[in-house]
Amino acid sequence: MKKHLARPIAAAMVATTLFFATAAFAALEPGAPAPDFTAQASLAGKAFTFSLKDALKKGPVVVYFYPSAYTGGCDIEAHTFATEKAKFDAAGATIIGVSADSLQRLNAFSSDPSYCAGKFPVASDSDGKIAASYNLKVEAGQAGLKDVRGVAIDHGFIERTTFVISSDGKIVATLSSEADHLHPEDHVKKSLTIVQHLQAGKAP
Repeated sequence: MKKHLARPIAAAMVATTLFFATAAFAALEPGAPAPDFTAQASLAGKAFTFSLKDALKKGPVVVYFYPSAYTGGCDIEAHTFATEKAKFDAAGATIIGVSADSLQRLNAFSSDPSYCAGKFPVASDSDGKIAASYNLKVEAGQAGLKDVRGVAIDHGFIERTTFVISSDGKIVATLSSEADHLHPEDHVKKSLTIVQHLQAGKAP
């Protein structure tokens, strides 16, 4: 009898462990306060200190986390954000990209006409603390990986997730490539629609 009971109990324990392991990395959801952060960032190749608190004084902020500069999906996403930047401006929204790239890599990426094109800043979260505050996974880098330029990638990879934050500091939308099966361009299109709705006083 005890042996039979042990199996379901053990199974329940495994299921519980898996649940909490998954929950530990569940991205913050709409309604949650957005963790404040400051970070070294680059705009058009020039370094500065980005402050989420200061950006929110101007309106909503789109904080998009991405794995690495100069890699396929991230390059597409950056280029699309740059292409649509005027529309985000019209909606009063600020864009900030966040990755574990070094500031040196971001200086090149932020000014590259094929990607950020000097249109919006990208911030360095080299120790993963900002990602962790938003409950995002950071996968360790692998030896030998190179970017599209043939340059070694020596940092971890933050899961592709976009947070739209209203000017009152609350998360109004969480867009996840992993959970929602979104392509890089979808993060741009959906976040643009959301900030336009906020500007019009509509629900996201």
